[in-house]
Amino acid sequence: MGTTQQYNFDYIVIGSGFGGSVSALRLAQKGYRVGVLEKGKEWKTADFPKTSWNIKKNLWLPLLGCYGYQMITFFKHVLIFHGGGVGGGSLVYANQLLKPPDEVFESRDWCINNAKKVLMPHYETARKMLGATLSPQVGKADLLLKEVGIEMTGKDTFHKNDVGIFFGEPDKKVPDPYFNGKGPDRTGCTFCGACMIGCPVGAKNTLDKNYLYLAKGLGTKIIPETHVTSVRQMYGGYEVVTRKTTGFFKKETVYSARGVIFSGGVLGTVELLSKCKDEGLLPDISDELGNFVRTNSEALIGVKSNDKTTNWNDQIAITSGIYPDDTTHIEIVRLNKGSDTLFNLLTIMADGGGKLPRWVRFLGNVIKHPLRFIKLLWPMGKAASISILLVMQTDKNHLKLKYKPRWWRFGNKSINSEIPQGFERSPSYIPVANETARRLAKKMDGIPMSSFPEVILNMSTTAHILGGCCMGDSSKTGVVSNKGELFNYPNLYVADGSVVSANLGVNPSLTITALSEYIMSAIPNKH
Repeated sequence: MGTTQQYNFDYIVIGSGFGGSVSALRLAQKGYRVGVLEKGKEWKTADFPKTSWNIKKNLWLPLLGCYGYQMITFFKHVLIFHGGGVGGGSLVYANQLLKPPDEVFESRDWCINNAKKVLMPHYETARKMLGATLSPQVGKADLLLKEVGIEMTGKDTFHKNDVGIFFGEPDKKVPDPYFNGKGPDRTGCTFCGACMIGCPVGAKNTLDKNYLYLAKGLGTKIIPETHVTSVRQMYGGYEVVTRKTTGFFKKETVYSARGVIFSGGVLGTVELLSKCKDEGLLPDISDELGNFVRTNSEALIGVKSNDKTTNWNDQIAITSGIYPDDTTHIEIVRLNKGSDTLFNLLTIMADGGGKLPRWVRFLGNVIKHPLRFIKLLWPMGKAASISILLVMQTDKNHLKLKYKPRWWRFGNKSINSEIPQGFERSPSYIPVANETARRLAKKMDGIPMSSFPEVILNMSTTAHILGGCCMGDSSKTGVVSNKGELFNYPNLYVADGSVVSANLGVNPSLTITALSEYIMSAIPNKH
């Protein structure tokens, strides 16, 4: 296979989330033949379930025949919420398009000189492509959070967030408002709150309505329900081995390309690269693979209101946020009424820290408030009364992901988390988060809540896993160069959240998009 035409594609993109979608469009615009391999299913607006109780459509549990878009992964030290399907995390993300604080770009871990100056033009491109606009409204819980922020800091740090939603006129369809008529028709937001369950009107600017839509118009082939099992070198290019993810018979198909873009998110990319390194297919991948995996220093906690007269689902998923201290950003998150399933991970609040194990404190609180604990176990109606607090920090802490045999997989290998020696681990308890929740609970006539994994298992919780394929000056210090290319493997790139080299302290979707724009900008046009 000596010539480009003998490959199935010039570039294969593994994954169709923020990084994969950017890669698909920009490579197609440069004249390359592009194929996108996506593990999950392709979703249309009419396909989404009305609530999260439709487990078969909502959750990704292939062993049970569930092929939804909401994925949940338990590791030893962290519980991770992530998304899959054509459009990746954009199917379940909360529409947030925020730039990190300036100090984030000052970290040497980026390995990009003048990182802020270099990346800002790509942030602006990403904002335009994703349709960033200021949230036009805020909810009742948001205004109470604003009061809490003022009480805690003595100043007003409350701000509306930029979001990726077409507002227009509610429920009114109009011709493409973003790409001079080259994009799909769009329908105005109805403020139903179902952003993370699957927008039922098509107002959410998911990637299938911008990057992927335009890439398909340039000839990009998107192949859903296809899991990549290995990547290996061949004849100056690469072979990508896949199998079908749905159905009883898992058919294997092999594709070839001159280059490959790994965009499967942290969990997909780190595991696939680890497998290729371990099996000798790509043996010279840096030993730094899996190091410096970050949770965005997050906590997911909540407040359950006893006020049944107030509609707490009155807005889009997230509208705004506060800064209760210099490194912490907190947002109210809501789901539509009836989407209760994930709220069942919340329970009575318990603090950490000190010599007494957190699970002991939790049991003490259960003994003190048995009726409250029992009531919180009722699984229905929670989305209508619970406001989630998404807490994110720029603090320096991390985990690592290690690929090795697992007893529960009968000796087969997979990745799992470990605590890095000599470094601060990603937190499972954030004091300012609990303080904020308690203050908000008083204003909402409610109960502050922690998550079961935090209080019982001392696990971090995150919706934004980052790192694991960090940039470096060489393979001794990083997995990829400051252009996103794997050391020792020409035309193998990583463009997803695994190249993010810091806790951002804000929702990372805009940063992942901007970084991917930056990485793709260095690939020359096809000759």
